Order: sequence, then structure tokens, then C-alpha cells
Amino acid sequence: MKRLIIATLSGLLFGFVCYGFASSGSADIDIWLGITIILGRVLMGFGIGISRFPMKNWAINGLVMGFIFSLPAAFGTMMGSSSPEFDPQTIAISTIVLGMIYGFLIELITTVFFKAKM
Repeated sequence: MKRLIIATLSGLLFGFVCYGFASSGSADIDIWLGITIILGRVLMGFGIGISRFPMKNWAINGLVMGFIFSLPAAFGTMMGSSSPEFDPQTIAISTIVLGMIYGFLIELITTVFFKAKM
């Protein structure tokens, strides 16, 4: 239970970080897109908290789970319109890469700092 709570709260924290990155551009972020970004990262933290995949290392588990949970958002960005700053492919790739980084960091906080083992 400790692992689930820590991972979910870490996901919430990184959801707000991700929202901050998304809203730092020149275009305004719709409130529903902001909620989707935050809830997507919370769901990633929840998934990492309950995951029981037999990975050799906690870091691999964080990277894989971050990749898996970022795929829906990345495909969603591909349906968006192109902006002067970024094209949809760049946003999709950065969504996946940052998701993998957030997954790694959630596992780092949960497994190493708080010693909540799988």
C-alpha cells in the first residue's frame, strides 16, 4: 500500500510539472487538456505502484511503464493541428521521452528514496 500511495503522489507531482512545461509556450492550454495531462501522469504513477512485472531492475520497470502509459497521449497529439512552434510528430516524441523520464523518476522516488519494494 505504501508503494501505491507514494507512486501515485509522485505521478501527481510530475503531472503538474508536465502541465507547467506544456503551458510554458505561447499558446493557451485548454482546461480539459490540462486535466488530461495531470490525470495521465497520475495514472502512470498508479500503474507503477501496482505493477508486478518481473523486471531485472527498478529503473527498467520505470522506463517501460513510462513508455506504455505515454503512448495514448502521444497518439492523441498526432491528431492535433500543427503549431508554429512544434509539429505533432515532435510533440508525440517528446511526450514519450518525457513519459519515460517521469516513469524512471517515479520509480526512483518510490523504490530508492522511500524503499517501497515491489
